[in-house]
Amino acid sequence: MKKIAVLTSGGDAPGMNGAIRAIVRVGIKRGFEVYGVYGGFRGLVEGKIKKLGYSDVSEILAKGGT
Repeated sequence: MKKIAVLTSGGDAPGMNGAIRAIVRVGIKRGFEVYGVYGGFRGLVEGKIKKLGYSDVSEILAKGGT
């Protein structure tokens, strides 16, 4: 199984939630397991990683932050 992870480093970045949603949706469609890293680089070190599915990003566009 191919796997990818999505990690953002914080700060304001207009459109980032849309980019995350697209990565998750396209990744799943192409047969990848997609993981989100919560809390930026600290989350990566601390193992705050979660497998993401369509439902995890279905309403992300209306939310602030990434």
